[in-house]
Amino acid sequence: MNDDVRNIVLGVVATGMSAAIGWVARTYLWRRKLRRKQAFLGLPDNSESLLVVNRGAAGPEFALMRHDVFALLELAALIKDCNAHAQILPHDTARQGIGERTEFCVGGPASNRRMAAHLSSLLPGVRVDADPEPGPDRGSFQVGPERYRAETGKQEYALLARLTAERSQNTRPVFLFCGQTSITNQAAARYLARNQERLARRYGTGSFVLLLKVINSQAYGPDVVEMVDDVTRVARTSLPTAPAPRNGHRAS
Repeated sequence: MNDDVRNIVLGVVATGMSAAIGWVARTYLWRRKLRRKQAFLGLPDNSESLLVVNRGAAGPEFALMRHDVFALLELAALIKDCNAHAQILPHDTARQGIGERTEFCVGGPASNRRMAAHLSSLLPGVRVDADPEPGPDRGSFQVGPERYRAETGKQEYALLARLTAERSQNTRPVFLFCGQTSITNQAAARYLARNQERLARRYGTGSFVLLLKVINSQAYGPDVVEMVDDVTRVARTSLPTAPAPRNGHRAS
């Protein structure tokens, strides 16, 4: 074998080794990224999850608003990326406890009983005005002492939360997408899909509650979203109870 042939063979071998090392490195990084995503979402390979859906405000019991359907599609893509499976359940038929399977709960408490139960048991510092009568506070959020009112189509709010049950052996998380309108439900789901890597780096597999603001949804849809604040601590702290009214007269 002369020098030219030997150099060609060595070049081919080196190229093959470089390609193999590059493939192994890319595969390792891809798997590490996938495992981090699965851990954050609580979705290991072939696991089961729940998509708990609300109902349309003016339709039959299982009718869904268009943007709520889009929210489910955003979440279904995340679940598929994790090699997991999803079961869709109406809000009033989901009877399981928290932590048995990863749960994605979509919609405000006025249209989703499951969301109402989660807010009551997991986020005692949050109140949502579900009064059906028109008024300035209709649909508003109270998070601790602060109140956030919606200006429909201009400025609306949503809560995005990742929570786990305390004092439970079941550790799968529940994700809440609680918006003031259906488009803000979708905005919260899209925010999770777009920012899950950053959120995983910041929170790991811990709990968090984020208050999001959706800007000018009538023009930009669910795309322009700002994080107002991390309200985890205040949302998980019970609101002070109102003092009992005093008697207007003294007993004789």
